Amino acid sequence: MDTIRHHEGSILHKEEHLSSSAFITDIVIGMSDGLTVPFALAAGLSGAVDSNALVITAGIAEIVAGSIAMGLGGFLAGQTEVEHYDAEFKREYWEVDHLPEREKAEIKEIFADMGISEPLQNQVVEDIAKDKDKWVEFMMKYELGLQKPDPNQARKSALTIGISYAMGGFVPLLPYFITSTPTEGLAWSAAMTLLCLFVFGYFKSRATGQAPWLGALKVTLIGAVAAAAAFGVAKMFD
Repeated sequence: MDTIRHHEGSILHKEEHLSSSAFITDIVIGMSDGLTVPFALAAGLSGAVDSNALVITAGIAEIVAGSIAMGLGGFLAGQTEVEHYDAEFKREYWEVDHLPEREKAEIKEIFADMGISEPLQNQVVEDIAKDKDKWVEFMMKYELGLQKPDPNQARKSALTIGISYAMGGFVPLLPYFITSTPTEGLAWSAAMTLLCLFVFGYFKSRATGQAPWLGALKVTLIGAVAAAAAFGVAKMFD
């Protein structure tokens, strides 16, 4: 929350901002796929088999495989980010050591774009150049636009995405545990999953600054189309 005060110290205006963390992003990635893919699979199998046990077995197998695959994808993405940052960090140190004048010129360009006068540019550049570590950090942030990633983020992302996928994936499967036929299970599964997709889409859109109702409808429509396509294909080859 940002607070803007005038010169007498009283509160003039308050601004509140919702910061989308990597944790929220990972939940969105895992949950959205977890709700959609197993739902489409269950719908497709419901059009081709006459046993809830088969739908449940295949669904659980897909959730396990999907959770591992999604978690591994999140881990690799996190590792790639760390490796990319480390490579650029080493390159900037080399450039500061071997091409200091060029690096100083690049700092001046950054400040020039901000509208800072040339005499002040020169003063600030010399101050920054006195500390090599701060110099490199400045170049990483303002020249390359890179923030130092959390070294544990890859592991955190893998767990968050994998668990979110599994949690979302069990929603469309639950009705098959308590119904008698795949057709009945599909009816309840569709109702539960589409409702969850709508609610999930609504809050996801709010968290990311999009129109909540439109976002909810989009997410729900994607899930419905995927399930309908899978069901239709299964019926064609039934």
